Amino acid sequence: MRLRDFFADGAISLDLKSSSKDQVLAELVDLLGVEERIRPTILRLLQRREQLGSTGIGRGLAVPHCRSLAVNRIRLAFGRHRTGIAFAAIDQRPVTNLFLIVAPPTELANQYLAVLGKIAQFAKDPEVPDRLARLSTVVELMDLLDRKAA
Repeated sequence: MRLRDFFADGAISLDLKSSSKDQVLAELVDLLGVEERIRPTILRLLQRREQLGSTGIGRGLAVPHCRSLAVNRIRLAFGRHRTGIAFAAIDQRPVTNLFLIVAPPTELANQYLAVLGKIAQFAKDPEVPDRLARLSTVVELMDLLDRKAA
């Protein structure tokens, strides 16, 4: 399983513009390519998940995630915010890189936890935050994911 396989075309932005956590989450949901009418539902689920505890895992990374009947397969989006936003991350530092995961409530292959685990493993690599900061193209992100076995 490769993370790149869960990204639809256009699901990556290297220049998020929003200035608040909720706005960035909405911007990421827009990247998923789902129907406009279901985007508010996904956003509410993500906000509810964030109320339970921030998905900011430290070192400038966050992995907002939820399950929703609004999707029929796992979808990933990635966004980079050049200056960072307040996300109540575990290390209290601004978040600059966000991997969004939205999955159906049930899935036969149960890939949701595997995808979450691969992103967490990728994020543990000491050079990942610097490498993400230097990305200039989507192809570079995919190459980085492939090289780090994510």
